Amino acid sequence: MENTEEEIVQKYSDNEKQLLMQKEFLPLLDAAYNFAFHLTLDEDDAKDLVQDTYLKVFRFINSFTKGTNAKAWLFRILKNNFINDFRKKNKEPNKVDYQEVENFYNTEQADTEVKNDLRIDVFQDLIGDELALALNSLAVEFRTVIILCDIENFTYEEMSKILDIPIGTVRSRLHRARNILKDKLREYAQKMGYKV
Repeated sequence: MENTEEEIVQKYSDNEKQLLMQKEFLPLLDAAYNFAFHLTLDEDDAKDLVQDTYLKVFRFINSFTKGTNAKAWLFRILKNNFINDFRKKNKEPNKVDYQEVENFYNTEQADTEVKNDLRIDVFQDLIGDELALALNSLAVEFRTVIILCDIENFTYEEMSKILDIPIGTVRSRLHRARNILKDKLREYAQKMGYKV
């Protein structure tokens, strides 16, 4: 006897959906934002990505099975949203707000050099400038596996499901990402007194 698609999908009442959101997904909001920020490298884009992700989580919560890994399910939706947004933005032509440019050049700020890198500000107290810069300079596919494994502590199996790639690819990317980071941080490690 075959199950129809309707029989496979969980059916939750509105109260159950709200409870699931409160118990399973809202406690993961900070972790979702951190992951989104590491992917987008922009505070506003990360907030938008998390908001869109949580809307999709609530919309499709009937396909979530209680007792499974809510964080992995959430991160997969977030990663898919990021990829879809990235593809959409790549197809759009670049946009310039000429009014904003004109306003900038009419202020005193135009005469001074402005260097405000939010990535440095956010991670300065946590992991140091050099490590944050090295991590942020990685290609997205390498940065993602480092974040999921070394910061968020997902297993290879969970990472495979989140990224929708084979476990062997997860291991390969993680190995390559760590080697790239090691090369980027070699000089810094020597300055800090580590034998390299």
